[in-house]
Formats: sequence, C-alpha cells, structure tokens
Amino acid sequence: MRIRPYIPDKDYESISTWIDNERTHALWCANLLPYPMTRKSFHELLEKNAVDWTDSAYVATENDGQTAGFFCYSVNTADNTGFLKFVIVDKTKRGKGYGKAMLNLALQYAFLITGAKAVQLNVFNENASAKQCYEKLGFIERTIDKDVFSYQNELWSRCNMIIFEQKALTST
Repeated sequence: MRIRPYIPDKDYESISTWIDNERTHALWCANLLPYPMTRKSFHELLEKNAVDWTDSAYVATENDGQTAGFFCYSVNTADNTGFLKFVIVDKTKRGKGYGKAMLNLALQYAFLITGAKAVQLNVFNENASAKQCYEKLGFIERTIDKDVFSYQNELWSRCNMIIFEQKALTST
C-alpha cells in the first residue's frame, strides 16, 4: 500500500461509491456534506478545509494503483499536533486490515515528514469498528463529548483520540 495526494479527476469516482447509505455517510463526515455526496460538494468542502485548516487530502492505493482509502491531514505548526479527518476505506475492503495499513502510513508521514509530535482525530462512539481500528494502532481517548450529534432519533457522542509519536513509531 502507498499514500499519495488526492487527484480529483482520478479518485473521486471511486470514493463516491464507498458510502451507500445515510448512516455510514453521517458516521464518516458528520453530515458536513449533503447525502448523497456530489463531486461539487465534496471538492468545495476539501477546498474550504484546505483554506481554513490547511488540510491536505490523500488516498491510499494498492500496489496496482487501485484506490483503497481516503483521509485528510493537517498539522498545527504552533504545537506540532497533526489532525486526521474524513478517514474512510473502500466498502469492499473494510474489516480486512486496509484501514490499519493506511493509517500506519499516514502516521509515518505525520511523524517523520511533517514533524508532528502527536496526531488527533475525532470518531463517533457509535462507529465501533473505526474506533477499534484506531485503538489497535495505539490511539487513546482524550475526551468524549456526550450527545453532540443528532442522527435521526439518536444522539451520538464524539470521542477525541490521540496518539503520540513514540507510541506510533514503536507499534508500526
């Protein structure tokens, strides 16, 4: 597996097929995008986050170049803390180690290339498989904000997780 910058004309079509229901969509993007996602709404969000938070979008590819995952990453240079957002794996590859492999590469990039000392992310507690993946990588809970997101008749809690450089580089 490799990671490379997201290329809109090459990667959007694949990524747009990975979310085929409203719940998965909400778990992934907290409804920051309308469902179903459109090319225009996705690219507008990426552009806004690039300007507001210096996010860069990346894809994970298999050795044959097939897109297998997506995430955004930024680093706060004031405190050398990275942040991962919009982490997703091709729906046909979930539960097979692709997420862990992609995030191992993302963490190597964060720590070795961007100089981050820690990397954070947010995940809904209701997204048990994603949270379990992050915990296997060494992320630990920092805070839980109870009932901050409403989805249909449910209230979801947001968990902020963090991994520190030493822990990540020794567990990969």
